[in-house]
Amino acid sequence: MNQNLRDKFISQWQKYFPNAELPITFQYSDDTMEIEKEKIFGGHRCVIAQLLKVRKGESVCMQEESVNCRGGKRYLGFSRNLFPGIECFLSHNEAGEGERYKRTSELAAECVKGLPFIPVKENIIFKRWDKLTEEDAPAAVIFFANPDVISGLFTLTCFNSAAPDAVITPFGAGCASIIYYPYQEELNGTRRAVLGQFDPSARKCVKADVLTFSIPYSKFVEMIDEMEESFLITDSWSIIMERMKKKN
Repeated sequence: MNQNLRDKFISQWQKYFPNAELPITFQYSDDTMEIEKEKIFGGHRCVIAQLLKVRKGESVCMQEESVNCRGGKRYLGFSRNLFPGIECFLSHNEAGEGERYKRTSELAAECVKGLPFIPVKENIIFKRWDKLTEEDAPAAVIFFANPDVISGLFTLTCFNSAAPDAVITPFGAGCASIIYYPYQEELNGTRRAVLGQFDPSARKCVKADVLTFSIPYSKFVEMIDEMEESFLITDSWSIIMERMKKKN
């Protein structure tokens, strides 16, 4: 990717979103890009938890065996199907056991049956924005952010769009909202941003005031070029900026 673009965003981000966390990115690759493969963990571990180190600046390479969450394998593209019994997991079984995210197992099955499979390469590479190099080709940009930051990202996403759904909030796992859906938006050319991290199972892995906002990369490039002609230069945003400056 263009290093000038990388640095331009960092400069503008620090100016208009003071103290806000830099975003991370993901891309699929035929090789590991010389990044050590993520170690295999015993038991269940949410992909969102595995990304904490990326948010802190460490690049990560995941392969199918790096992901031991059954839903995570599907939403990262390493499995063609969701696991057997997903409908009872999302709702509940005859014994009343389940997450109860859907009222009935039939409703849950209807919800997930139409999700298209997206073929991917062997490796998915996660990097924080400031760690990107010329060889990188991100598919999407992911922000872990509080409401003030998300307000700015939402409004900037809608800046050059007349569509009422320039930002979508599809039902799904935490990893679906930051990987599966934004990647699908990039491939389809619809390029809508995805507001996410509403999944209670994944919310345990983020702070109480954090949601995610994921943007297909081609859309994000346009947004960078529009930052300094948008609402970000107005008095209204300057008030929110001052509030951000006071946040530790």
